[in-house]
Amino acid sequence: MKKIIKDYWLFILFVIFMLISFSFGIEAGKGIFNNFYDFFLTMVQFVPAVFILIGLFDVWVEKETIEKHLGENSSILSYLWAIILASTTIGGLYVAFPVAATLYKKGASPRIIFTYIGAAAICRIPMTLFEASYVGVKFTALRWGISIPIIIASSILLEKILSEKDLEEISA
Repeated sequence: MKKIIKDYWLFILFVIFMLISFSFGIEAGKGIFNNFYDFFLTMVQFVPAVFILIGLFDVWVEKETIEKHLGENSSILSYLWAIILASTTIGGLYVAFPVAATLYKKGASPRIIFTYIGAAAICRIPMTLFEASYVGVKFTALRWGISIPIIIASSILLEKILSEKDLEEISA
């Protein structure tokens, strides 16, 4: 029982808060529940398909191909490949992380994985089009021009700072 409480304390607290909110008519709690419910339905609808695609990627793409284009001895083009892959990732970081884990398992270097995750956070095509339509193409280009070099530099730095043990713990 203690292990359940220790592992799920946040969820238990959420359920208690929801019960209190609905019992006493607290509108903020009802709004939080509605947001949670909408997000949950969205996840249930498209995450299974994403994981099927990740599984197919894991089976169909050869490890040697990933190592050649994204591995330790890959060229500077590997950053471009990571950014292109990240820009086409649908679903945000909760999809990008499992893809990154699969890439790492297949032999992609940590700096490329970190570049992919960073680019997935800021360079997705739908987000970029939305941003450009509201704040302008000039701003979007400037943001990309500043963000991408910073992502690449921080990825290289992270790879140098983290030990192999740290990287194995991250991917576990």
